[in-house]
Amino acid sequence: MTPPRRLACDVAVVGGSLGGVAAALAACEAGRTVVLTEATDWLGGQVTSQGVTPLDEHEHIERFGGTARYAEFRERVRARYRAADGAPERMPDGQPLNPGNGWVSRLCFEPRVALAVLEGMLAPQREAGRLTFLLRHEPVAAEMDGDTVRSVRLRGPDGDAVDVVAPMVLDATDTGELLPLTGTAFVTGAESRDDSGEPHGRPGPPDPRAVQSFTVPLAVAFVPGARRVIPRPPGYERLRDAQPFTLALDGGRRQHRMRVPGPAGEPPFWTYRRVVDAALLGRPHDLALINWAGNDYRDGSLLAGPEERERALAEARRLSLAFLHWLQTECPRDPGDDAPGAPESGYPEIQPAPGVLGTPDGVAKAPYVRESRRLLALERVTEQDLARGARPAARRWANAVAIGWYPIDLHPCVGRPEVSLYAPTHPFQLPLGTLVPRRTRNLLAACKDAGVTHVANGATRLQPVEWAIGEAAGTLAAFCLDHGLTPREVWASQSRTRALQWRLLERGAPVAWTLDAPPGHPEFVAAQERSVAEVG
Repeated sequence: MTPPRRLACDVAVVGGSLGGVAAALAACEAGRTVVLTEATDWLGGQVTSQGVTPLDEHEHIERFGGTARYAEFRERVRARYRAADGAPERMPDGQPLNPGNGWVSRLCFEPRVALAVLEGMLAPQREAGRLTFLLRHEPVAAEMDGDTVRSVRLRGPDGDAVDVVAPMVLDATDTGELLPLTGTAFVTGAESRDDSGEPHGRPGPPDPRAVQSFTVPLAVAFVPGARRVIPRPPGYERLRDAQPFTLALDGGRRQHRMRVPGPAGEPPFWTYRRVVDAALLGRPHDLALINWAGNDYRDGSLLAGPEERERALAEARRLSLAFLHWLQTECPRDPGDDAPGAPESGYPEIQPAPGVLGTPDGVAKAPYVRESRRLLALERVTEQDLARGARPAARRWANAVAIGWYPIDLHPCVGRPEVSLYAPTHPFQLPLGTLVPRRTRNLLAACKDAGVTHVANGATRLQPVEWAIGEAAGTLAAFCLDHGLTPREVWASQSRTRALQWRLLERGAPVAWTLDAPPGHPEFVAAQERSVAEVG
């Protein structure tokens, strides 16, 4: 047997999620060498392999509420459409360019564009020799020395093994894969209300299996006159009736139609996650991504053992194809939609879009994961820290390292399909301690595995927050190496925490909400420092 190849670096970022990309970029820009690994052949997680490119953001995002590097990512996306498609600077209503013109987000775009942008942002670090990619490599083991991670073993596409040796290790996988491999304490599913004190915490004992549903998105095109229907997947009738397949949401309270507004002006299903508006970009066809209640999979967990995980992935893929078949064959057609040769029901005009997600059938390379294993961290963010109604404003943290804002959006869970939640929040912060394990000395959370509860995760799992978590983790890792410190030693010291926050501010990564002084504003750093000083 060939012995494992060994790669040494300063910072191992295991998982090429959006948080992992942000972490690697931050550590490299601090002068550190990084190995960035990814189980698929596309870096970027949510915005590439998982097909969630209509970004889940907030009303201030064009000016404030993300880091400067995240804002750069968004603007690079727009720049590519202007260069490649002659897209306008702004939308007809004066808003910033939205290539898909989808109604769920201010910025909807193709996953392949996101991939090109992220690779472009990382390219200077690769060219300088600071960054190494290991694509199609997944973690399978870790070498520990007491509470210190010495190396992480990865398995490659041909079964070959690579040991990545680094003094700082970041878990940026979408499911917290390093936590069990390193013996780091973690939690899954729903905490007990007795433990968290959360109004929407689980009554009675905790439920480790109550993990949010995941989705395997699809890329589709709307091609007038097309009549090619995909084969009916096995178990179609069961899947159709169990979901059930419908364009309605919220138990039927929101009645959407395919391409025209529904009752009470509800916007059409088709434009929900449209990522190419053909009329805007001069393309032959609209493109959209299907990530809807119809293909949310809630009958198995990605955090369970390998058998359940593989079964759940296969069934979730079948579910998405079954929903597409229903859209093509049984979905009610809009009133007055009587195109020549159109069937009485179904939209065979909706066609799989090969290549949009880097696959021949238009099915995402990887599932969109809403909930990870979560670190039992030095600090924990709960529903009460950010929900409206719990307090007049979100809890303020003197040691904050990231900010975010999104409603608590909990999809139905494994074993609890009746439980979902969509509740408003205040603009919130995440403290340093949410990235740091209670015991493992050199491991950091850099994705959805930060120290938050099941309920709070519903607000912290979205793209700009995940990026901010990853960027903070990468910055912290470099800071620790520069000063010969452990993350816990930084957390335990106010002066060291302040120095870390200063580094983040220098990068344009806000740690507090100062709407009138965004990154790049002359008063940005001073306003941020004043906000932090007011707390601690």
